[in-house]
Amino acid sequence: MDPVHALALALIQGITEFLPISSSAHLILPGKLLGWPDQGLAFDTAVHLGSLTAVVVYFRHELYRLATAVLMHVQRRQPSADSHLAFNLMLASLPIIPVGYFARFMVETELRGIEVIAFTTIVFGLALWLADYMRGDTAKPLTPARSIAIGLAQCLALVPGTSRSGVTITMALLMGQSREHAARISFLIAIPAIAGAAAIKFWDLLRTPVTPDWFTLGIATVVAGLSAYFCIVILLNIVNKIGYFPFVIYRLGLGGLMLWMIY
Repeated sequence: MDPVHALALALIQGITEFLPISSSAHLILPGKLLGWPDQGLAFDTAVHLGSLTAVVVYFRHELYRLATAVLMHVQRRQPSADSHLAFNLMLASLPIIPVGYFARFMVETELRGIEVIAFTTIVFGLALWLADYMRGDTAKPLTPARSIAIGLAQCLALVPGTSRSGVTITMALLMGQSREHAARISFLIAIPAIAGAAAIKFWDLLRTPVTPDWFTLGIATVVAGLSAYFCIVILLNIVNKIGYFPFVIYRLGLGGLMLWMIY
């Protein structure tokens, strides 16, 4: 892969991974518009690793606190709000693992067309707007049932254009979470989802005879990680002030542009 090509796609991946606008759509579109070749398994694995590193580094203190609370709950029978939150986040993280493993080949071969991306970009953008508009003034506690609903919604993100962060934030808002808490839930359950995706892609990569360009992949990992980190910071700082409507407008504009290109 050309280094400029790799740098551009890594930047796109990092910027769009945690914003509710679909990273997969933005990675597919440049190839459709500019005739770039598919970035390949090695590149996908590298940028997922960068995004994973970004979210783990940003939430390192929260992850440590949640892990400590779980240990206290299990070993000393001392439940807490943090341990209940951790268990609910684990529940929300589970559905994507089996669904992602068994559906990945169908998604990669059947659902990467620009028509699908345009449709999901618009429809799930409107769903985000509706959830943000309907949210109540008082946040509801995160229960196992609400956590599973968010986890099931995350499975829809396997379809390009849906947006993993967008669909999980949408469901979290519908489940009564505040704007910021919905984003935090989305980021935290992204950790096992992205780790699982990277592991599956790495396993597939081991079975291919292609020798990766390790230098280019290393640069892509760093660029994706840094840009993803700053997007997490920006989103959590502005979401309570401006809400999710600007992202809805962006998605509608992007989807409309794609439909105009097609028809």
